[in-house]
Amino acid sequence: MLDTLESLFKLARERKSNPVEGSYTNKLLSNRSLSKEKVLEEIKELIEAVEKNTNMIHEAADVFYHLIMYIEANDIKIEEIMSELNKRKK
Repeated sequence: MLDTLESLFKLARERKSNPVEGSYTNKLLSNRSLSKEKVLEEIKELIEAVEKNTNMIHEAADVFYHLIMYIEANDIKIEEIMSELNKRKK
């Protein structure tokens, strides 16, 4: 399960270092405004899906993907996020 998330972060970092022409991932990584817009859009779609009990898994996956790209586009390190979450354990 966590391998999939790790793979997405690796993909983002790889594409950031070695862009692939025409890649949607690269569009998100190079355009912070688009990346932000997509995160907000996907969160809204997830909330609507939960409220209507439809497409929840699909929309949740979209949120994860777009959030990972947003995090990487803004040079926020997942390792630092995990460290912060560990500090919050009680």
